Amino acid sequence: MPENTTFPHVHTLIASCSLNPNSHSALLAAEARRVLETHNAPATLLDLRTFELPLCDGDAAYAHPAVKTLSNTILRADAILLAAPVYNFDLNAVAKNLIELSGDAWANKVVGFLCAAGGQNSYMSPIGLANSLMFDFRCHIVPRFVYANREAFDQGALVDEGIKGRVAALVEATTRLAQALVSVNTA
Repeated sequence: MPENTTFPHVHTLIASCSLNPNSHSALLAAEARRVLETHNAPATLLDLRTFELPLCDGDAAYAHPAVKTLSNTILRADAILLAAPVYNFDLNAVAKNLIELSGDAWANKVVGFLCAAGGQNSYMSPIGLANSLMFDFRCHIVPRFVYANREAFDQGALVDEGIKGRVAALVEATTRLAQALVSVNTA
């Protein structure tokens, strides 16, 4: 991203959906936050390792205080970057649980995906969740996403410069789309 580019200043929520203390997807989330901070763009990193969320039961779980906090955080965001690991050819259950618990807070949000997986075979893993977000909540899915396998990481750090570039491109595409939608909706 050229340094002289005017960077959109919409509020971006980065939801890190891994519970693993050595999470690769959390490293992708941190890189997205770093890109936003470099451009002085407002961002919130939501690390689900720091929340005790109930499992969505379609009933009492919605009243849990952490659910209300998360839903309000999602409501305030113009864009959401969902960072999640891939397990069994799909995004993890924590990401899905977050969406199930916070439901309508996702309505009309711009959503981008940062995925970490063990290998290359799960490249299409975010599609199912993306479809659900589009159909259930009318989210605007960024048609570019980051998919990094274990080779992009070393000793607890994201080391692949190509992946770092993809994270920066995703952040820019997500914030530009969010800015356009905010402009249209406030005109």
